[in-house]
Amino acid sequence: MKKTLALLIGSAWALCAADMTVATLYDSQLKMVESEVVSLAEAVPESAYNFAPTQGAFEKARTFGEQIRHIATVIYMAGAAAATEKPPVDLGSGEGGPAAVKSKAQTVQYLKDSFAYGHEVMAKLTAENQLEMVPAPFPGMPPMARAGIANLTIWHSFDHYGQMAVYARMNGVIPPASAPRPASPQGKNKK
Repeated sequence: MKKTLALLIGSAWALCAADMTVATLYDSQLKMVESEVVSLAEAVPESAYNFAPTQGAFEKARTFGEQIRHIATVIYMAGAAAATEKPPVDLGSGEGGPAAVKSKAQTVQYLKDSFAYGHEVMAKLTAENQLEMVPAPFPGMPPMARAGIANLTIWHSFDHYGQMAVYARMNGVIPPASAPRPASPQGKNKK
């Protein structure tokens, strides 16, 4: 029985590795950050979207809503750069997103749409094109490899997620990704 189970698990891992492509590798990472960022954006009440800390070294810090719009705008900017195309939506000026996106509902939709676009771009990454140098997403930067830009969307989103998680907790909201989970039968799934 143990030998059969080990064979089945080994076969499952081999299938996963066989199905792995550059596109699925980066897209799986984008899905992970999407899950955490979107769930947090949805969990925080609209009344906290204009919140930014004021005590300490928080002068000119983005509000919670501005953090979300910034993440989404950078995903659009980076995705367009990696795909060597124009962004599919008006991004406004700078990295703050369009001025028309104001309410929580608009902001969350803008975020979800940016991730959908990010997934489309990730699907275009291949072993052959991942190291192609393309214009960087931000003015003044040297060209970047497509895969480097794909990676940028992931780490940049997690960077701002960390800030948003602190803002949420300062407003009494536990980020869904950090919320206690029901105990497993073995009682070992503590976070």
